Amino acid sequence: MRVSHTGNYDHGAGTPGYGGQPAGAAAKPRKRRRLPVVLAVLALLLGSGLLAGTYYVDSVPTPTDLKLPESTTVYYGDGKTPMATLGAENRTIVPYDQMNDSAKEAIVAAEDRTFWKNQGIDFSGVLRAAWSNVTGGQRQGASTITQQYARVAADLKGVTYSRKLREAVVAWKLDDKYSKEEILGFYLNTVPFGRGAYGIEAAAQAYFGKTVRTDAPAARQLTVSEAMVLCAMVKQPEANPDDPQGQPGYDPARGPKAKQNSMDRWGYIRDGMVKLGYLSPQEAADLAYPSSVKPIDRKARQSDAGRPTGLVVKHVLSELRQTPQFKDKPADYIRDGGFKIVTTIDKRVQTAAENAADIRRDTAPEQVRGQPKNWQAALVSVEPGTGRVLGYYGGNDGEGADYAGWYYDEDGQAVGFGSHPPGSSFKVYDLAAAVENGVSVKKHFDSPETKEFPESGRTKDSAAGPIRNAEKAPCQPDCALWEATVASLNVTYFELTELLGVDKVIDMATKAGVESMWANVKGEKQPKRVDLRGKSGADVAGQFTTEVGLGQYGITVEDHANGMATFAAGGKRAEAHFVRSVTKGDDKLYQEKLETTDIGLDEEAQAQLDWTLRQVRAAKLDNGWDSAGKTGTWQSGQSLTENAHTWMVGWTGALSAAVWLGTTDGKPLRTTDGNNNVFGSAGAAPIWRQFLEQATEAMKLDPDKYRFAEPKFPDDAPPPSRSAPQPKPSTTEPAPSTTSPTPSPRPSSPSPLPSRTSPSPRTTSPSPTREPRPKPSTSRSSSPSPSATTEPTPLLPPPPPQ
Repeated sequence: MRVSHTGNYDHGAGTPGYGGQPAGAAAKPRKRRRLPVVLAVLALLLGSGLLAGTYYVDSVPTPTDLKLPESTTVYYGDGKTPMATLGAENRTIVPYDQMNDSAKEAIVAAEDRTFWKNQGIDFSGVLRAAWSNVTGGQRQGASTITQQYARVAADLKGVTYSRKLREAVVAWKLDDKYSKEEILGFYLNTVPFGRGAYGIEAAAQAYFGKTVRTDAPAARQLTVSEAMVLCAMVKQPEANPDDPQGQPGYDPARGPKAKQNSMDRWGYIRDGMVKLGYLSPQEAADLAYPSSVKPIDRKARQSDAGRPTGLVVKHVLSELRQTPQFKDKPADYIRDGGFKIVTTIDKRVQTAAENAADIRRDTAPEQVRGQPKNWQAALVSVEPGTGRVLGYYGGNDGEGADYAGWYYDEDGQAVGFGSHPPGSSFKVYDLAAAVENGVSVKKHFDSPETKEFPESGRTKDSAAGPIRNAEKAPCQPDCALWEATVASLNVTYFELTELLGVDKVIDMATKAGVESMWANVKGEKQPKRVDLRGKSGADVAGQFTTEVGLGQYGITVEDHANGMATFAAGGKRAEAHFVRSVTKGDDKLYQEKLETTDIGLDEEAQAQLDWTLRQVRAAKLDNGWDSAGKTGTWQSGQSLTENAHTWMVGWTGALSAAVWLGTTDGKPLRTTDGNNNVFGSAGAAPIWRQFLEQATEAMKLDPDKYRFAEPKFPDDAPPPSRSAPQPKPSTTEPAPSTTSPTPSPRPSSPSPLPSRTSPSPRTTSPSPTREPRPKPSTSRSSSPSPSATTEPTPLLPPPPPQ
């Protein structure tokens, strides 16, 4: 229920609100109705007739019964630091015994100085109002605090004798049923204070950035002087819309006249507090009118919705709408429900993410600062072992495009632009599938500059031609898998994907955390999202080609980050999520479930995966942490010389991170000096490294607890033959097991890690190369390769250039 306060609001000594007739104005002739007046007076005096009947009929709702819109607050993972406030109205209910005395005393001095002695009704005022109203005289006020609450609670509108009587009856009943403390608590939690603030706590935040809660530090609590300013506001919460200049109300930020109104009312309240014994004369004399009232912020009720964390809030709401507790509820149920939502976001990690990925800030890496306006980055970090999204940056505008993922809006529509071709960063899943199937990273592959693959339709006579490497490596043409990984050789990984099978690669990506991929559909301009959840690679392999191993098909930054978190947790998959808990008062309505699923990597396979990706030069951190990672690049359209997507993904034992750097309009990445030579190692990688270094430092974690284990490199097993019987793809995953809320330390290496330049008997060592650009592939269905603007069909079209 929202009560209109543009009409008369009765206060203290009979001063009319701005909606009533001005004092001294000539009363309009009214039809005299003496009989109803007599009945009203008799009813009030005798406690019978209309009064008695109404007494038993009217209910007396409390603030909880009213189901008034109450602000929902979204917090960071500590449960104490607010991220955003949601709701049409700003209201936060605080129990009476948790309010400091300043608000309680000031409101009594301002609105009803007989409150602690009266029976909830000013009988003489009611009679005077009833007589005056029905005889056409000046409208009268004289409402007690109890009557004022009764009017709001019962949604009593207009100024007539019948309303006045009913108001008095409800007030009488309130006073009979509840203690004075309870009634004052009802009132302070319900009355409007302007600026969209309902209740004293919301007002304290809106006007002073403080709280009335006694459990807060003293410096953050509302002072007596500040409480007096707020309680002055109750007399006229908003400016009169018909005469905002003449009747601006009591908000001192509205202008000189409003400030003078406020100061005069403040003095009136101060004198009342002395008369009531709340202040001594000397204490009152020492008080000064506060100069700390916050300016009016027209966007304040959006409550940080435009910040980068506004996108986090959208994911939070989307996630909750899929739960049994909140599914099928009205769109504003969560926003106006007065809930406390604790997210998974770690404030320290989020700050590091924004500092690194917001390339418009001076805090971003030098390599990406000052670049063209169409450059855009996205970053997601997930906690290994729990799936908690600790940091999320999908764009600088929380009300704008999300380049890191997608979510369901209040209408159930999929929204977001977070799908991008991952390029060579997807090779992490190829490599994981290889070691899972017994292919050692020391296994050698034929890796010439170009190679034909007839089985996949990549020959010199095909439209797309053979597979080619973008760069050379010292090991060529005979390269170990780890060497081909460091050099990101496309020929090697195409052969590996063909050897394993598209189904196994997709299986691994799905088990690790990739829940969606975008497939090319003949006749469709945009790729279509394929939901991988609950499906095996065999179920969906027909929609993809061998090019999946080179990262042709779009995935989201969020999914990629969760996949990396699975490998950071030693092959234990947890569901990525944004919500830790939802409570209302003492009731727990929702609690995250921390479960993991083993994706099938044994200790040796995981150790080889970690070890190999440690060799990637772009993955090396300068703060002493063990880290593994992979770069990726994908071209713009059919170009062989210009790129539209760059990636860096990877992990430490404590954090995963996936970073995408591309453009908002799908055009190629070009630097301000016109250079189009932009790759993962020089684009996304600096963001990734800065983030992980700053985040791990801010979290104050011990890197020695997260060291990678050393692989033992047993005798190389022969790679699986495509003609040999293959294990049937499983359609189910192992039963989940509960994990602790914090990631388990990585097993310590029994001995120092091997040299990164001599991992095998080969005499060649990996040399850093630029991230290769895969040649646009022509699948066997002749579907085109994706461009920068390829987004999921159910999502909105790409946003306009920024």
